[in-house]
Amino acid sequence: MHRRTLLRASAAFGGLATTGWAAMAQSNPNVFVWSGFPAGGLGDQVTRPMLEQMRGKYPQNFVYDSKPGAGGRIAAEFVKRSAPDGGNLLQCPSSTITLHPHVFKKLPYDTLSDFVPIASQCSYTAVFTAGPGLPAEIRTAADYLKWAQAHAGQANYGVPAMGSTLHLAGAMLGKQAGVDLRAVPYKGGAPLLNDLLGGQIPVSFNVVSEVLPHIRSGKLRALAVTAPTRWKALPDVPTLTELGFKEVAFVDWLGWYGPAGTPAAKVAALNTAVGAALDTPAMGEVLGKLGLEVMKMAPEPFAAAVKENHAFWQRVVKTTGFTPED
Repeated sequence: MHRRTLLRASAAFGGLATTGWAAMAQSNPNVFVWSGFPAGGLGDQVTRPMLEQMRGKYPQNFVYDSKPGAGGRIAAEFVKRSAPDGGNLLQCPSSTITLHPHVFKKLPYDTLSDFVPIASQCSYTAVFTAGPGLPAEIRTAADYLKWAQAHAGQANYGVPAMGSTLHLAGAMLGKQAGVDLRAVPYKGGAPLLNDLLGGQIPVSFNVVSEVLPHIRSGKLRALAVTAPTRWKALPDVPTLTELGFKEVAFVDWLGWYGPAGTPAAKVAALNTAVGAALDTPAMGEVLGKLGLEVMKMAPEPFAAAVKENHAFWQRVVKTTGFTPED
C-alpha cells in the first residue's frame, strides 16, 4: 500500500449527508462502533477520543464497544450479519479486511463483498526495532542483515502473531536480502515488547505507537520503517525502500466498515462525521503523540485503497509461501 493512495481525498456530500442522518436517526438512536480487540489497544486510543469530538453534534449517539476474540473475526462476523442501516459498524485495522482472507483458510465472510468501506481514520507504519539483545553498534537494517548472516542461529525476530503484517514484513525482508530470518511468535504486542526491552529477543517488527516512547528515550533503536517514504514521527529513520528492499513498503490503517448494502447516503454522512472529528486540534494532538498520521478519504477512494491493499497482501503471502491457518 503506497502513500500515493493515502493522499487526502475530499467530496461534497451535502444533501446526501443530511439525508443519511435523517434516515439513521429514524431507525436507530445509537450508532454502535465495534472493535474486535480487547480494551486498551490502538483502536481504543484513537477511536474513543475521536467519538468524544463527535459527541452532541449529530442526531445519534456514537457508542464504542468490543467483541474481542479470534483476531478480530468475531466482531467482523457480527457486523457482517447486522442490518445494513448504519446502526452497527466495524472499527478495525486494515489487516482484518485486506490480509485475513489470505492467511486464514476459512472466514465466515468475504471482506470485499460483505463489507462497505465507510471512513479511514489514520495510518501507521511498522518499525523494525532493535533492543539491548542486539549489539549496540548495529544501528541500521543493513547492519543487522550483515550480523544475521554471520549469526544464523541468532537471526530471530519477534512478531505479535504469525500471519500478521508484522510477521510478513520480516519474511519479505529476509527473502529479498537472502537471509534466513526466523519469526518468533508472541501472544500479542505487550509480551513481545517486554522481551524486546529485556533483551530476550534481539529485534522485532512493531506498530510505531507501541515503540515510539522507547525509541525516543533511547531504550530501543529504530533500524528502519516499512512506510514507502520517511515517517513524520521518525524523520531520521530510513525506510526499507531506501535501503533497497522495495517489496517491503506498506502502511497499515484504522478504519470503519459497515455491512454490505448500507445506503450511500448513510455512508456519506458517517464519512463526513469522521472527517470532521479528525480535523479537530484535539485529534491532531492524539495522533501526533501516538506517531500516527491522519488518513482522511472519501468513501470511493477509501474503497479503492482497500482493494489495492487486498491485492498487495495476496501477492506477499504467495511470495513468502506462508501457509494459511485454519
